[in-house]
Amino acid sequence: MFLSSLLAVSDAATKTVTIISIVAVAVLFVVIALICIKGKKDYDAKRIAFAGLTVGLSFALSYVKFSPVTSGGSVTLASMVPLLVYAYFYGLADGLLAGTIFGLLNFISGPWILTPMTFFLDYPLAYASIGLMGLAKKFGKNTVLQIALGTFLVYAVRFLFHFASGAIYFLENSIWVEFPDWALSGPFIYSFIYQCLYLPFDMLISLAVLTVLAKTRVLERLQNFMKK
Repeated sequence: MFLSSLLAVSDAATKTVTIISIVAVAVLFVVIALICIKGKKDYDAKRIAFAGLTVGLSFALSYVKFSPVTSGGSVTLASMVPLLVYAYFYGLADGLLAGTIFGLLNFISGPWILTPMTFFLDYPLAYASIGLMGLAKKFGKNTVLQIALGTFLVYAVRFLFHFASGAIYFLENSIWVEFPDWALSGPFIYSFIYQCLYLPFDMLISLAVLTVLAKTRVLERLQNFMKK
């Protein structure tokens, strides 16, 4: 029964989830503000300030995009980079929180979902994967290698969430989509191809920018500034 409600196709679902998302973001900002006010160390306030800055930068960059697909998904102007840098410096937990807020803001800016389940997969969970960049420093001592593996891990997990959401989309939307006779495998294949049309290209742009930042030692100077 619970799963059925999560998969239920409804126009009201988008409106309801939009309201919930706005409230969730507001609550998160209030919690963060309280932590900042009551924090005993300037480091806490600085970390939170940089979280807000990087979320804002990523959100702004997300508007510079090219959409090779029709129902969500786009190649952006390295919109993930500021948050990937933040997660790389501050770790898994901070990256998860910042990524979740970024995902909710993305949804609020253009609210549309097929089912509540696809909302969770496409927004909070998919973008929370940014936090995994916080594990990058465990991948050896070479900064470029750390960034490459961390970025790949983030996008791989994000790909899986979008893939699952896409499969649900095509299954629920099958009344409008003509699948071949091998129907049940169709949605999964279509979803896989769909994600491959934009996510790998977005990843390559992010990886290229991060590699330039690392090789020019800008990343190192950013770390000294952000964590001084």
